[in-house]
Amino acid sequence: MKFLIADDHPVVRRGLKQIIIDEFDNCEIHETEYGKNVLDLVQQNEYDLVILDISLPDVSGMEILNQLQSLYPDLKVLILSALSEEQYGLRILKAGAFGFIPKESAPDDLINAVKLILAGKKYVSESLANKMVDVMNEKTGEKIHDTLSSREFEVLVCIGKGKSPKQIAEELALSIQTISTYRARVLTKMHMKSNAELTRYCLIEKLVD
Repeated sequence: MKFLIADDHPVVRRGLKQIIIDEFDNCEIHETEYGKNVLDLVQQNEYDLVILDISLPDVSGMEILNQLQSLYPDLKVLILSALSEEQYGLRILKAGAFGFIPKESAPDDLINAVKLILAGKKYVSESLANKMVDVMNEKTGEKIHDTLSSREFEVLVCIGKGKSPKQIAEELALSIQTISTYRARVLTKMHMKSNAELTRYCLIEKLVD
């Protein structure tokens, strides 16, 4: 078995490695703290599973996931995050990930997720499964940000993190003018007028930490 762990916290990476090593004998684990290294490592190695943090210091996990889906559609990716499962889980699965697991999950939950994904199945926690059923049955109201496209959502989150148009453009590999266009669409769809309102919304909805 060969795994890749992408997380910017050394303690988290060390913990994940130990949990996986304890379960899978003779496995090989590579690690990185930067999103920009993920594509290079995936290109150079055949991983059975990539465990990817959604919040990396240079490139967002969502952007990396989109790129991996485009270039390596069969690659199994498990998203790890301290952010809200309720707000991110469904979007992550729709983007092509094989699973979403909160960082506070127990080691047994992580191993269960890894085993299911290695078997070709998707991992969905009980709480997220319940939310999916509610959405299918139209029992829950749609959040405003659920109306955004994946790219618009990424721009919203970047704004919520206080990033400048230049920083967002560099992170998403787009022009500043394109970022401005997406920002305008986000403001229109969300019926807001400023970055301050968008940031406040992101904090209230726990889209940023």
